[in-house]
Amino acid sequence: QVPLVESGGGLVQPGGSLRLSCAASGRISSIYAMGWYRQAPGKQRELVAGANNDGETNYADSVKGRFTISRDKAKNTVYLQMNSLKPEDTAIYYCYCSAQNMYWGQGTQVTVSS
Repeated sequence: QVPLVESGGGLVQPGGSLRLSCAASGRISSIYAMGWYRQAPGKQRELVAGANNDGETNYADSVKGRFTISRDKAKNTVYLQMNSLKPEDTAIYYCYCSAQNMYWGQGTQVTVSS
């Protein structure tokens, strides 16, 4: 069973919106945080947003005010609502889950282009 399953990537025009979802399998227990990283071609992977069990969230400066992270703890799912997308948001987005181990999703491509 794949530990994390992502969905919601795709092609969108600048200024558009996308919503990413990531569901953790039921075999992962004691989750205390989930979130998203991204990696653009030729660049290092960077944290986009994270959310812990206390409701605390953190965002990369480049996405503050445009992206919103949320969690459904009952479903072990994390969402990333991305608004006002820019070409520089183009990257592969990876979901992560912090539990007793660190888990990663397979990545979903987000392309912002006209």
